[in-house]
Amino acid sequence: MTSALSPALRAIYDEATHRNAHEPVFHQALHEVLESISPVLSNHPEFVEAGIVERLIEPERQIMFRVPWHDDAGNVRVNRGFRVQFNSALGPYKGGLRFHPSVNLGIVKFLGFEQIFKNALTGQGIGGAKGGSDFDPHGKSDAEVMRFCQSFMSELYRHLGEHTDVPAGDMGVGAREIGFLFGQYRRLTNRHESGMFTGKGVQWGGAEVRTEATGYGTVFFAQEMLATRQDSVEGKRAIVSGSGNVAIYAIEKLQQLGAKPITASDSSGYIVDENGLDLELLKQLKEVERARISEYAERRPSARYVAGGSVWDVPGELAFPCATQNELTLSDARTLLNNGLTLVAEGANMPCTPDAVETFQAADVLFAPGKAANAGGVATSALEMSQNAARQRWDFTSSEDKLHEIMRGVHASAWEAAEFYGHPGDYVVGANAAGFKRVADAMLAQGVI
Repeated sequence: MTSALSPALRAIYDEATHRNAHEPVFHQALHEVLESISPVLSNHPEFVEAGIVERLIEPERQIMFRVPWHDDAGNVRVNRGFRVQFNSALGPYKGGLRFHPSVNLGIVKFLGFEQIFKNALTGQGIGGAKGGSDFDPHGKSDAEVMRFCQSFMSELYRHLGEHTDVPAGDMGVGAREIGFLFGQYRRLTNRHESGMFTGKGVQWGGAEVRTEATGYGTVFFAQEMLATRQDSVEGKRAIVSGSGNVAIYAIEKLQQLGAKPITASDSSGYIVDENGLDLELLKQLKEVERARISEYAERRPSARYVAGGSVWDVPGELAFPCATQNELTLSDARTLLNNGLTLVAEGANMPCTPDAVETFQAADVLFAPGKAANAGGVATSALEMSQNAARQRWDFTSSEDKLHEIMRGVHASAWEAAEFYGHPGDYVVGANAAGFKRVADAMLAQGVI
């Protein structure tokens, strides 16, 4: 896996993987970044002399703690909580909290490391962090989720603040969980510090378009990529994985722009609706009833449900992996290419395996890595922070316009960096190089800390 790295970067990578053993997804993210920033380091030897890379790949702070709580039957349950505050050179730590059984320290480090560059690309002045727990909110009552969130925040609150670390939601953490977490923070600190948590309800400090932002932003980025080839999403079949916020609102924006998204999925399987997805039904099932995706096919005669399997077997020109890391494999990539794929935009964090990415790029398919394509969520979180600081509220249209402008800027930064460093059209190199350069400049200016 290290064959593409220079000897100096290979040594850094080997040392990092040794120190962070048994964390394969973190190793994967680290390798991708190191491979991409080699031309930046060649142009800026001062970064090498200052040990920027060695410092950047080591989190500034890693927090792991016990989360005890009572279920509705009165039983004591115990989960683990995590927060990895990776880099604050550009601003306060910023990144979501994920509640899912798969969460462990390696997953959180991978997500936090990616967040550094994603946040830098937005130009919003925010650092990178991530956190969460192996708690599974699925199937829990509101009371159980509240008790867990209150216990979780009773430890984490001492590490947060609008000038220190500003969490948001992620997988398993929606408006319900954010409300409980913020309420406990307010209770413990005796401060209504709105700007210390984003993704809040609009009626109590949240920003318009925050719920939609990651999905909308992914589609906006895809539009910008297609525009470089005088093309658009209009009239194209879109294959979307997932059925959470990112997938639902990517589907919504695709429909608004004239594309035809026909799939959605969850951990049980996927649905195909050749007539085009009924978005209102999908929202009802997933946002209101919290039901399984199979129920869509039970209520929609034009749809079929496939248990297990791969959603990437469905033919389409556009692919939007919006579920989880490493969900789209080399085999899936080959199937998609055989079915006429022209573009992939990652709505999730690192959903494509490295060999799948290489296959897409070798086939000249437009490929957008998650740290660029799904930056709309954190960008709108930063807009929420700005509104909270100024005690202002922006309407939906102006908020969406700001998001669209930010995504144009993210695309331009990645496109221009790829050109400058000799990899035209390579958004992986471009996004990593542009994000790294911004963070490295700040770290260099602030000294060895």
